This record gives sequence, structure tokens and C-alpha cells, in this order.
Amino acid sequence: MIQAQKPRLTLALFCRVVDNYGDIGICWRLARQLEREHGIAVTLWVDDLHSFRRICPDIDPAGARQEVDGVLVRHWAGQDGVFAPADIADIVIEFFACDIPPGYITAMARCDPRPVWFNLEGLSAEEWVEGCHTLPSSHPRLPLTKHFFFPGFTAKTGGLMREATLDDERRRFQADPATMADFLGQFGVTPQEMASTKVSLFCYPHAPVAQLFAAWQGGAQAITCLVPDGVAKEAVETFLQAPADPGAVHTRGALTVRVLPFVAQPDYDRLLWACDLNFVRGEDSFVRAQWAGRPFIWHIYPQDENLHHKKLRAFLQRYATGSDSLSALSLCWNGATPHDPDPAPLWPPFQSDLPEMHARADEWQRQMLANGDLTSNMLIFASSLRSSHPG
Repeated sequence: MIQAQKPRLTLALFCRVVDNYGDIGICWRLARQLEREHGIAVTLWVDDLHSFRRICPDIDPAGARQEVDGVLVRHWAGQDGVFAPADIADIVIEFFACDIPPGYITAMARCDPRPVWFNLEGLSAEEWVEGCHTLPSSHPRLPLTKHFFFPGFTAKTGGLMREATLDDERRRFQADPATMADFLGQFGVTPQEMASTKVSLFCYPHAPVAQLFAAWQGGAQAITCLVPDGVAKEAVETFLQAPADPGAVHTRGALTVRVLPFVAQPDYDRLLWACDLNFVRGEDSFVRAQWAGRPFIWHIYPQDENLHHKKLRAFLQRYATGSDSLSALSLCWNGATPHDPDPAPLWPPFQSDLPEMHARADEWQRQMLANGDLTSNMLIFASSLRSSHPG
């Protein structure tokens, strides 16, 4: 007797782009992992396809509906859509409390069984996250329950997003200097630059980049700073004394600054792996820096009343254990110090501590691996909800 094939689980992921690349970066990685590793039919709703295209060149910014890497991408053009129960996915995820269309929610309530509904929250190291992870929230009018799902750094959270093969790929890449040289060579990085301290720089415009460049330029150790197109444009152009176009490069003193094209996510991962130190921003590159096994400085997304400083300190309390220089430079880089935010005096002690930070990066990665990966953890929880409320 031939058994009927079980229909694929479906999932709808709604993403509003606020932080240019962080929001869509996280959602795109999540969508691909759900499809590739778990065989789920994913529909990704995105309101800004132009930003999406910067990290995924296959995206058509004018396409209302398109399939990319096995994921159905829909342009989320507004809140007025009309939906029927047949349009609703088995699992619905709103990223970072974005308001999904009211018509979609109404149709969710008419489904039998009703979908599992998650609010996938932003990443934070604050202690309260553990108490809020997986908490339910009843809809005020409809028979629907939404659950909060928090990524995090402990076993009492959802963990960090990580593909199953990521660690093996990263270790093979970093164990092969020729492969790393070939990868950076495609961007014009010379053998001399390969032999220097390589730093990737991805930050928000208000970072004190010019002051850091001054410290590097006057230092004793050669540094090559690799900057994606459009990042820290004013400071980069001032240093280059030329437009900061991809391929532009200039050396002054001990510092070489080279502008790279904005690359797709897999190549950005390799850039993090190939560098000795990574400056990252927001959430997506922040998480990828932790899986790179390299020291990093996080530029956190700014919030009103400096709430981001509290989140930064909470993370540093967990990560920067015993490293005063890492904490000092991180706080300064984020404007979280009471004095003038000049990172130049903080660079020499930080640079001296880099070997210990490499060891800490490896130790931290082992800790994070023990928590499992966010996607699998979320699906396990979704399965438990579906089992307890089958109808």
C-alpha cells in the first residue's frame, strides 16, 4: 500500500526593514535555513526589496512575487491585503514585533487548526529575556495566541542562528591560508596587505572612524582596513582623498584602507573569517562575527534614551570577561563613555590583548554551540505547540 506523501510544512515570515541590512539579513538567513535544512515551504514578506538586493543580488526590486534559493519572496506593499484561510501558513513569524496585515490575522483565526504564531524578537543579553522567552500573548479580540521567541546567549533562550554546516565550513576556510588569500585577492588585497593585521569595518555613520584611522595610521604595526561600499563614507573619503568607490585604496603611514563592493551574505561570512578583527553593526553581522571565531567590536543599533548602551553592557558582562581593553574600546566606539569618544588612546592596550581575545572567541563559540541553533529550537517549540493544540 502506497502511503500518501505528507504535505510540506508551510511558514510565512514577515520582515520590515528598519536597520537597512540587519533585519532582512536575519530573516533571509532564517528563510534559507528553514527551506534547506528542514524542508519547509517558506514565504518571506519584505517591504524593502532594494535593501534586500544589496545582500542578495538575485532579488528583483520590482518583483511582487519571486522565488529565490527555494524561498518565495513577496513584496509587502501595505496592510490592505485580503486573505483566505487557504493563504495562511502553518507557522507565522513576525520579526521584531512588526504589524502583519490585519486581513492575514483575521484569516489566521478562521483556520482549523490555527497556525502557530511567533513574534521573533531582537537579540539581547539582558537577564529579563530568559523570563519572557516562549511566553504566550492572547489576541484581544480573536481566538489566537502569539508566543514570544527570543534569541539569546543561554540555554534558557532560543540560542543563536547557525546553519548546520557553518562551523565546519569556517574551520576549513581558516585552516587554508591559500584559500583565504585567493578570496581576499579577488578584491585587490595584495600579499603585503595579507601579511598585515586585517580589519573589516562595518559600522553606523556616527562611529568615531576618523579617530581610529588616525591611531592606526600612526601605529607601529601595518593594518589593512577593508570597508564595504557605502560604510563610513565621509571618514573613508577623507582618508582616501578620493571617492569611496569599490576598488579604491590608499596607504598612509601604517594604515591601508581598501573599499570593497557590498557582497552577498556567504562572502560576507568569508570576509569575517579572513580578517583578524571585525567591526560589526546591528544584529545580523554581530551574530556572524561570533561564529567567525575572531575578536570583534559591536556597533549596536542606537535607541532612544540610550537604551542600547544598557544592552551593550549586558553583552559585554557576558562576553568580555577579564578583558578591560575590549570593554573600554567597545563602550567608546558606541559613545557609551562620559568622556570624549576618542578610541585612539584605547587602541594600543586593545591591540596588545588581541591574542587573548582570539582564545576568548573560541571559548565563547563553544559555549554558544551548546545552546543549539535558533531555527531548530524554534521548530521544536512550534512542534510542541502544534501537538498540544492539534485542532
